[in-house]
Amino acid sequence: MPDAPVDNAGRLRVGRSIAIPLEELEWRATTSGGPGGQHANRSSTRVEVRFDVESSPSLGPRQRARIVARLGPVVRAGAGESRSQARNRDAALRRLADRLESALRVEPVRVPTRPSAAERARRVEDKRRRGARKRERASRDDD
Repeated sequence: MPDAPVDNAGRLRVGRSIAIPLEELEWRATTSGGPGGQHANRSSTRVEVRFDVESSPSLGPRQRARIVARLGPVVRAGAGESRSQARNRDAALRRLADRLESALRVEPVRVPTRPSAAERARRVEDKRRRGARKRERASRDDD
């Protein structure tokens, strides 16, 4: 399991260009549901991390606008798979960083292209061969 995306200065690394101080994140720990007996009922191991995008000074105006448009003004991530709160905190941080990074990703615009003349000729030739092969397989009534 890779380390949590936190650098030595105590900031959440999102991609190469953004570092969010951990002080900007809000944490909440609750009991995890499901099986586990008394440990699951009494220990607050499920963790939720909350990041207020609109009030964050760590983001530029374009980054903020892109995240708000794709994820909303508040981004949340949670984890409760582990019995350890520390491991769940790392998992929640990793999920938050992944969500923010995917919201900031700019997809390249597809430039539509036309098939070349050779490509069209190759396609027609392949169709002709396939049709001939199917005609050869067909049962013939020579009676």
